[in-house]
Amino acid sequence: MVGITTADYEPSSELVEEALELLRLASKTGKIKRGTNETTKALERGVAKLAYIAGNTDPVEVVLHIPLLSRDRKIPYIVVPDKKKLGEAAGLANVSAAAVAIIDPGEAAPMLESVVKKIQAARSTAGGSAS
Repeated sequence: MVGITTADYEPSSELVEEALELLRLASKTGKIKRGTNETTKALERGVAKLAYIAGNTDPVEVVLHIPLLSRDRKIPYIVVPDKKKLGEAAGLANVSAAAVAIIDPGEAAPMLESVVKKIQAARSTAGGSAS
């Protein structure tokens, strides 16, 4: 596995699980965008609150621009190891997803704040920009 070389930090497994739980709740009570194209559009428009990227996307070039675009727009992102788990958390039954974005967290708003703070902390300790 090549990995997302444009990512500037590696999230802990606990952070990944918490972020996937956030996505599950947001997909039921809020609004999310599924897929690389929809996620890219949400980032470009500045409406995404958090972007998810599947680390096992093949070919990886499909999603390499998302961390760069996220940093440019100052929108947090997280790389999750498995696109199948990402798809399931996004409410897609038996379908994988290379990228997902939360637009409106719905009832998960407090959880989103917590996850974003943990992502910022992980990025700052990894040497990435915490903004």
